[in-house]
Amino acid sequence: MIFVGGLPFSTNNSSWSSSSSQGSDILVALLEHPVLVSASHSFKSMEETKVSVSSETPSPSKYVYVFQREYATVDPALVDYVGTDEATTCVGLVIRNRRNRMTSIAHMDNPEIVDIGLCQMLSLVVDHDLDAELDVYLIGGFDDASPNHANVTTISECYSDMDGYSLPLCRKLVDTLQRRQEKFHVQTLHVLGHNTKRDSQGNAYPIFHGFLVETCTGSLSPASFDGTSRCPDEMVRRIRVTSSYEDTSWNGKLLETYDTQTDRFVIAPCRWTVRKLHIVMSLQQLSDEEILRRCSTSPSAEGPDFVENLRRQWNYLIKRPDWRETFPWKQPRVFQRAADGGWRRC
Repeated sequence: MIFVGGLPFSTNNSSWSSSSSQGSDILVALLEHPVLVSASHSFKSMEETKVSVSSETPSPSKYVYVFQREYATVDPALVDYVGTDEATTCVGLVIRNRRNRMTSIAHMDNPEIVDIGLCQMLSLVVDHDLDAELDVYLIGGFDDASPNHANVTTISECYSDMDGYSLPLCRKLVDTLQRRQEKFHVQTLHVLGHNTKRDSQGNAYPIFHGFLVETCTGSLSPASFDGTSRCPDEMVRRIRVTSSYEDTSWNGKLLETYDTQTDRFVIAPCRWTVRKLHIVMSLQQLSDEEILRRCSTSPSAEGPDFVENLRRQWNYLIKRPDWRETFPWKQPRVFQRAADGGWRRC
């Protein structure tokens, strides 16, 4: 169940006809709630943190980073910061237990992974305590498919005609939170229109693509990460995102990434097929513009290194066509924390 400002949240609508309409009513009411509107304005006014970890000047802080479709639950006694970025139509979800400060974050990219994904996130955060008070933050997504704004006067009218990728995901997230038994205190809902800016031609872009959570205090700030901080095992983890769609063992799930008790990254095996390799070799021949158009849900909103990252993944796959070369004996790739706060392969 959702709480806002310490009170149970309700749309006062008893005539919902479907899960989709219920999710829409909840989402619109939350987007218009004065407490959450104020929180979104406050978040929007923050300066973006740029996270970089230099090998010459290693950070004394301990970070955990999650990629698209991954999740991680962290213990503040072991981890100082947790975060994600590169979100356009995706949504970052944070759930934090007020009592034990256990914090779980996920980079959601599809409504189909919300139900099981939430169960995965809550398994260590709640620890069988359904009365736990949980703070929730949703950041990401934007108005990637908008109606004619000239004739729109309210948020309700705006989202009655929209579809795109961001809206169904946001709708599913809030609907699922409201239906569950746990107590979810929504603190920030910086999504859709709240996270949208427009250029002079009216094209929409996300204001922020990521965030950083300080685990000790629970404070959030907008953030971006560079290649030195998206660690460990960046390339394999990026490849798992797309390969998982062909691997039935990951249907409806978030990708397992991090072991909470041992403060280690455990990259579970993921298979890629010959079909995927053929697709990759075909895509690698395309121009950057065509790759952007074919491979992104929001081509105009992607970061400058989007195509470069894809080409690096494809080169890796072409050089290692057998997934068992990356995951020998079908075992996970394990990384443990180094003395400088970074990671080293076990």
